[in-house]
Amino acid sequence: MKKKPAEYVKEVMIRVFDILVSIAGIIILSPLLLLIALAVILDSGYPVLFKQERVGLHKRHFRILKFRTMTNNSAGTLITVGADYRVTRIGKFLRATKMDELPQLFNVIKGDMALVGPRPEVPEYVKHYHDAENDIFSVRPGITDYASILYRRECDLLGEASDPEYLYINEVMRDKLRINLEYMSRRSLWGNLKVILLTVVMLFK
Repeated sequence: MKKKPAEYVKEVMIRVFDILVSIAGIIILSPLLLLIALAVILDSGYPVLFKQERVGLHKRHFRILKFRTMTNNSAGTLITVGADYRVTRIGKFLRATKMDELPQLFNVIKGDMALVGPRPEVPEYVKHYHDAENDIFSVRPGITDYASILYRRECDLLGEASDPEYLYINEVMRDKLRINLEYMSRRSLWGNLKVILLTVVMLFK
């Protein structure tokens, strides 16, 4: 379906906002980024960054960036469950504060991601999407979204399940997709600002 001019204007405004905020964020947070990188090296060595294939806009694959929070060459499930033994000491702190996601500001500038949008999924789990859920690929995936806020205790929730991966694919992932598809129908720059503010508030709870 061809987009209306107003839709194009909205998308351009969101994209410009994302780029400007990401550039400013990287500049302002550069001392913190360097400090985190040093902490990761001292705690568990190299590499500093974790790169993983995700599915983005129009189902294009890209490499998402995060500060590495697990031991090198960690095997196991694609999801983190409960008190996962693979998570390093500094990794626990980075995950709790969401600081491990900060390198994704570079993903935003590159165009792979947005500040606000559905969290990008790994190809293995995208295979389980229903046809209607594939509409999620009409927007850039984001660093944060309403689903991430509502499921901020997802790791603990999965840790209580007898089959965490089954619960994730059949219930958690389904509900996240529902939440994001609903938000996409009323997506706006002001709405995105609200999600960003809620995300910041969530970090202090």
